[in-house]
Amino acid sequence: MIIRTQKLRKIYRVGVERIHALRGVDIEIEANEFVAIMGSSGSGKSTLMNILGCLDQPTDGRYLLANRDVSRMGAKELARVRNQQIGFVFQSFELLPRLTALKNVELPLIYAKDGWWTRRRKARAALERVGLSDRMTHRPNQLSGGQKQRVAIARALLNTPAILLADEPTGNLDSVTSRDIMALFEQLHDEGQTIIIVTHEDDIARHCHRVIRLTDGMVSSDIRTKERAPNAKPQAA
Repeated sequence: MIIRTQKLRKIYRVGVERIHALRGVDIEIEANEFVAIMGSSGSGKSTLMNILGCLDQPTDGRYLLANRDVSRMGAKELARVRNQQIGFVFQSFELLPRLTALKNVELPLIYAKDGWWTRRRKARAALERVGLSDRMTHRPNQLSGGQKQRVAIARALLNTPAILLADEPTGNLDSVTSRDIMALFEQLHDEGQTIIIVTHEDDIARHCHRVIRLTDGMVSSDIRTKERAPNAKPQAA
């Protein structure tokens, strides 16, 4: 089991008011699953994404990632887990405009012990994996929206993460480009990558093999829509 949450709760305090964002969420996700997390605004899906991505901690309950209890880790430990085990893909790409695609992908390894050549080799391989071998020296303003998202995905894959966590990854893309990006996610899943996509779009969720829906901070449905690809090989955590 790559992810397990047990009675996960999150309470935000706004003045004297207590906002219950998550109300006892229990989910289990195995390696090489392709999961969509859905819900309307205020359902708790963004809060759950932040906790799964180790960007926030629960008020109560446990979160185990690759059998490690990260729900009570300190800031330094969480930063290490984020860097080594989680790849993030955001709606707004989060690329530095003055850097080339290659240098944007290299960023997670800037402070690693590996030398510059190893860093460069890994970044090149990641860009080739997402079909951008001919765009490595282009800056973001020279790339289309779909190409920018592919750069962001390559950067997320750089450290061979246990999970790829995508937050509305097609939100800034047109329908044709969105289908191309989802086809890339399907390819990565077939290669063994565990992928979790947070989305409010049914068309995007249809590409996933399982849909977890949140309502008022609780899991209201958890439906497997497709069986796992028989030839997929889960990546080691």
